[in-house]
Amino acid sequence: MPASPPSAPVFDSKRFLRGLTTAPGVYRMIDAEGELLYIGKAASLKARVASYFTGSPSLRIQHMVARIAAIEVTVTRTEAEALLLENRLIKAHKPRYNVLLRDDKSYPYIHLSEHQWPRLGFYRGQRKTAGRLFGPYPSVIAVREAITALHRLFGLRGCPDTVFRNRSRPCLQYQIGRCSGPCVGLVSEHDYQERIRQAVDFLEGRSDALIVEFGHRMESASDALDFETAARWRDRITDLRAVQAKQFVDGHPSDLDVIACVVSAGRACVALTSFRDGSNRGTRTFLPRCNGEDDPAAILAAFVGQHYLDLVPPPEIVLDRALDDGEALQAMLSEKSGRRVLLRHRVRGERAGFLALASRNAELTLAGELDSHAGQQRRREALAELLGLAGPPERIECFDISHTQGEATIAACVVFDGDGPRRDQYRRFNIATAAPGDDYAAMEEALLRRFRKVVEGGIAPDLLLIDGGKGQLARARLVLTRLGLSGLRVVGVAKGEARKAGAETLIVDDGLGDRHECRPGAASPALQLIQQVRDEAHRFAIAGHRARRAKLRRTSRLEDIPGIGPRRRAALLRHFGGLEGLRAAGPDEIARAPGVSAGLAERIYATLHGTEPAERAQSPTTPASHRLST
Repeated sequence: MPASPPSAPVFDSKRFLRGLTTAPGVYRMIDAEGELLYIGKAASLKARVASYFTGSPSLRIQHMVARIAAIEVTVTRTEAEALLLENRLIKAHKPRYNVLLRDDKSYPYIHLSEHQWPRLGFYRGQRKTAGRLFGPYPSVIAVREAITALHRLFGLRGCPDTVFRNRSRPCLQYQIGRCSGPCVGLVSEHDYQERIRQAVDFLEGRSDALIVEFGHRMESASDALDFETAARWRDRITDLRAVQAKQFVDGHPSDLDVIACVVSAGRACVALTSFRDGSNRGTRTFLPRCNGEDDPAAILAAFVGQHYLDLVPPPEIVLDRALDDGEALQAMLSEKSGRRVLLRHRVRGERAGFLALASRNAELTLAGELDSHAGQQRRREALAELLGLAGPPERIECFDISHTQGEATIAACVVFDGDGPRRDQYRRFNIATAAPGDDYAAMEEALLRRFRKVVEGGIAPDLLLIDGGKGQLARARLVLTRLGLSGLRVVGVAKGEARKAGAETLIVDDGLGDRHECRPGAASPALQLIQQVRDEAHRFAIAGHRARRAKLRRTSRLEDIPGIGPRRRAALLRHFGGLEGLRAAGPDEIARAPGVSAGLAERIYATLHGTEPAERAQSPTTPASHRLST
């Protein structure tokens, strides 16, 4: 259940307002525990802050004002500067009462590498990467469609470097006409670079010029009686026109975003359709966390400010309604992008059609989300009834352990709330102290690291799920008791017979001395929610384990041995013909390698075989805690 507001000294608003400036700036409202409640901007700080303490504010504002213990302000030169600072602070701190843009994924791009034979492919991640990025695109589907069209039109490679370097004959992509075969020399470097230039022209919206260029080449080939080549240019013109017909906005290239917001039952959905260089890059929907705000204009304004904080806005943004701070937002976007950005809401013709389509997308997405949310709420209520909770759990955490025969052990924690998974709060723990394969010790280490944060004032879950049986549950309870958190309800999720889904046994520990087991069955909504959370924890743990294992296998264990640098490591591998030869050698043989002492040879042998150096293993005075673990 959500915590009740902490008692706090009454905030003296009149005294604070007397000394407050009328300059533009940003204000931050803080409660007695130091938590940020709300961040806002104002053309006049004094007038805006005073409005919270006068008149008849909404119930949401009344709850927020009742918690205020302090207000901090930052004065800025202009309202546009204040708006930019406000959105940066909101994105960084995520205050409780602000509208928050929930966007767990970065935008997808088309990436053109910087190789001698550049690769064209899909990219998602930090924009600081080698090569050129084209985008962003609103959806993965839009990027995939564009990449498919580019491969078909220009024959650029899409294979990774490991495949490209090891080809001895052309692959299937060459056979179906989607690659020109640079891996085996079927296209000259000059011709390939020309294809790259044409692809860049296409991505930058110069496809009309490309059609003219292809037409000239077709005519030249025809005049030279090279009808086969002329036919290929004709086919490329046809393909290019087909792509244009599918993507272009009535033949009038333009850069704009169309944004619509729909609010229902306390939930909101924002749909954004992007056009760049006249091509429709698709529609993406967002589900912002409203935190009690139900005004579509306010939600839309918050979305626009936060969405374009890290993206370059187009020259024109079409909105489905007017914004109260539209002029300030327009000035902020223009200042940020270095050119004029126009916010429009009264549009006709094709833009009105795009706006209607975006609104329809938002409505459909929100309807599905509300249905899903209602189902999630029913499952949470069923879970509360099954476990005897006072109300539906607001925060559920689940822990799982993943490893391969003790290698690269990872503990994962996933978080679910009333809206479903909170991926921004997922955590992974690299297990360092537990012996390989000891799942109980690994669980203990992860729980200690997580719940020490709770003792220090962090957020505690209402329900803790452990993927495991009685042993795992007992270790979890031991950790919580040690930390003084014995009142937390813990449920162990033990796999059923033959690991059949729906046959799980729940071991419920209420933290007050009562422990019992139940088997709700596959039809139970409560068990369905537990399975969803458990499966997500399992997926997240496996993904982390595989990534860590791959990293360990890419890294030579020799690099961890004191006294071995890059040169000595290379010399050792050369001397023994590789790592396998070195692993097969004994300590005496390793010591005969150039530059290797007997002590270093012992350390190398111990590291490669998971044993202790002979002189330390035989020493009775060496404390066990200082010896190398196996």
